Amino acid sequence: MIFAEDIHKSYGSLKVLKGISLEIKKGEVVSVVGASGAGKTTLLHIIGTLDRYDRGRVVINDRDVSGLNDRQLSAFRNRHIGFVFQFHHLLPEFTALENVCIPAFISGAGRSDAEKRALMLLETLGLAERAGHKPSELSGGEQQRVAVARALINDPAVVLADEPSGNLDSKASEELHRLFFELRDRLQQTFVIVTHNQSLAGLADRKLTIHDGRIGL
Repeated sequence: MIFAEDIHKSYGSLKVLKGISLEIKKGEVVSVVGASGAGKTTLLHIIGTLDRYDRGRVVINDRDVSGLNDRQLSAFRNRHIGFVFQFHHLLPEFTALENVCIPAFISGAGRSDAEKRALMLLETLGLAERAGHKPSELSGGEQQRVAVARALINDPAVVLADEPSGNLDSKASEELHRLFFELRDRLQQTFVIVTHNQSLAGLADRKLTIHDGRIGL
């Protein structure tokens, strides 16, 4: 599903990633942990094609992304990668249903098909009755579940989550963590989750620890 080999990344003279290699299989939930500044988010952005690396190789869903230009990367990202961030980034003027549909519209899906898929996802996530509500009318946990539905709308190869429960209370965090594993079991969805939450990290199928730009034991 995801193969990265000898990834190096620097910002000016600051070396952030110093030769990271990893392989993630379909249906795995993998957590990435480490101290602040260790390179976790940089690695996630590279896997997610949001940032380019200086050296190495990344293959996602059997596609080597190194040769893609910006326009091709954008189309590939929309179709194959879902994102969940610490802050949900929902558009306040749109309903939950409309927010979930946006990536599908970008990929060229018709309104009827997109809304049907979005409603199915919202129902799966326990939000069917909230589909017509705007973000300001939803709790923090509900907003984040809408963000998860949005990440899943195009049936991505992998969902990348960066501190997904970092802005939630303990109850909402536990519900979100449980949701990831339910989606893995139900949809065989692959997740890579950067987190400081040790409870979530410990639940994952594998935990990768980044220290000083390298994956350690």
